Amino acid sequence: MLELNDVHVVHKARSGGLFSRDRVHALTGASLTVAPGETVGIVGESGCGKSTLAKVLVGLQRPASGSVRLHGRDLWGLKEGERRALVGTGVGMIFQDPSTALNRRLPVGRILRDPLDVHRRGAPAAREARVRELLDLVGLPAGAADALPGQLSGGQRQRVAVARALALEPGLVVADEPTSALDVSVRAQILNLLLDLKERLGLSLVFISHDIQTVRRMSDRVVTMYLGRIVEQTPAGSVPSRARHPYTRALFSATPGLISPITPIPLVGAVPSATRPPSGCPFRTRCWRADDLCAAEMPAATRAGDDHLFHCHHPVAAGATDLELIQEHS
Repeated sequence: MLELNDVHVVHKARSGGLFSRDRVHALTGASLTVAPGETVGIVGESGCGKSTLAKVLVGLQRPASGSVRLHGRDLWGLKEGERRALVGTGVGMIFQDPSTALNRRLPVGRILRDPLDVHRRGAPAAREARVRELLDLVGLPAGAADALPGQLSGGQRQRVAVARALALEPGLVVADEPTSALDVSVRAQILNLLLDLKERLGLSLVFISHDIQTVRRMSDRVVTMYLGRIVEQTPAGSVPSRARHPYTRALFSATPGLISPITPIPLVGAVPSATRPPSGCPFRTRCWRADDLCAAEMPAATRAGDDHLFHCHHPVAAGATDLELIQEHS
């Protein structure tokens, strides 16, 4: 359904003076596929490029190089009108904070009808019927169409955002931190809604979150990002015990547990600057396994099964425990 091949995104740095030539390497060499009906989870620390990747997936960010193909068509090889039509009807996006993603001056019914109006989907009466159908789809009463976003709770606003993303019946939905701005009590409701809609409508879903346990629960495949690079892609059922990249293992080891205390794999030092990323492997400055080879060249993709890829010169053994890796680290 969707394919990224060697995508690079570079921004001009906002600091450094008038004559600065610094560039932010927001995304480097990203290659990713999303199959019909698949849920791909994206995890990584803040600033690793998750939101930039989301913008690339929905056509909001043009890559500096590389290709983005939706249903086999190169997005940036199309004319602007063709690209807008293809992305607008084929991909929906759910943003992080519904209070800012929805126009607070428009009633909910108008917000949901706008995509139908822009893409001229059906007659006016059919559009009104579609608005009522969308509200029912996400569990909101018909009367919500007359409410302003500010008159709804945070969970209700996010349901409106989900409904808007589904207005044109896309095959793919990109959810960028869809529950991070919500109260804990309603997060599970929105996650269960997304799972239910995915099954009922046969959607493909790209789910981006800091909550790596939620990503594992929601996803078929987990993609780990570090400093603008995809460093590992692994089946959700295989993380963390069979993940091979040291960063993936360290990231999952730091997840709080409800029953027993955690003992995270320690990482020394801060994440390097995206304006001057390290040579070779981007994780080498914090990795306990790094050597001169890691500094000299970026590891090529290694396949460990049909749907497991990782970029590491010295991968951890499949099945290694966190305790074994901590002892190795020390």
